[in-house]
Amino acid sequence: MNWSPAIKLFNTYLKLERMLSGNSVEAYIRDINKLYQFAIACKEGLAPDKFTLGDLREFITWVSELGMVPSTQSRIISGVKAFYKCLLLDDVISTDPSELLEVPKIQRKLPDTLSIEDINALIGAIDLSKPEGGRNKAMLEVMYSCGLRVSELTELRLSNLSLDKDDEFIKVTGKGNKQRLVPIGRQAIKALTIWIEQLRVHVSVQKGEEDIVFLNRRGRRLTRVYVFLMIKELAQVIGLKQKISPHTFRHSFATHLVEGGADLRAVQEMLGHESITTTEIYTHLDKEFLMSTIIAHHPRS
Repeated sequence: MNWSPAIKLFNTYLKLERMLSGNSVEAYIRDINKLYQFAIACKEGLAPDKFTLGDLREFITWVSELGMVPSTQSRIISGVKAFYKCLLLDDVISTDPSELLEVPKIQRKLPDTLSIEDINALIGAIDLSKPEGGRNKAMLEVMYSCGLRVSELTELRLSNLSLDKDDEFIKVTGKGNKQRLVPIGRQAIKALTIWIEQLRVHVSVQKGEEDIVFLNRRGRRLTRVYVFLMIKELAQVIGLKQKISPHTFRHSFATHLVEGGADLRAVQEMLGHESITTTEIYTHLDKEFLMSTIIAHHPRS
């Protein structure tokens, strides 16, 4: 099988069978295009169904020599394995050459987090006299209260909010269109209610956007880029030197829960992680917290 039909087959597999989001599909296809480029540059255009384990190991070496870090190499290997699984399921190949392909060891980087004081300062720096102020405050409150990815925030729907006193949850659509229920805190509910009931009602909503929670002044859903720029601007206002992004709020949400003694499985469920090992990175605790925990709870401290 030639590369073009193989990549089209893989694209369909990712969308229909794996049910991945558009961004995830694009990332997988980009990585397989690197394998295609390697085949042209180093293997005289070797067809994908003719690759051996040795060829794939050469490809990973080639990728490494291009300067790609282990985490990127690991992601590419994951894509290659998914690609050959697709070809195997479709009977294009009879054996999977990627089965024994090793993933490079990755030194896990601890996520950047904000202190509770920094989060309060960022939210407090929002100018509520501006038309977008109430909306932006609601967005940050929801992001920190629920640990949302930026795409989950911009795609949040009114029909998925449950803000009644006895049922304070939001339904979130995450990676692979998987849905999860996440509790939402009182501060976030207060800010969200003000936005929806007092401010959003004055926005002329565009057709098809009626159910989207956070809208711009033209009545359309916000872009992820807007959220990045808004947070960056707030960081400058309070003089925060740390480089932050919307994902920093998600990391902070998880870290503060774990430091507060939350069950790791519960945090995993709220974050929408498939594997508990992904959530375990948030068990990093600073020395001061560890010391105070020992002093408070160890019988012979």
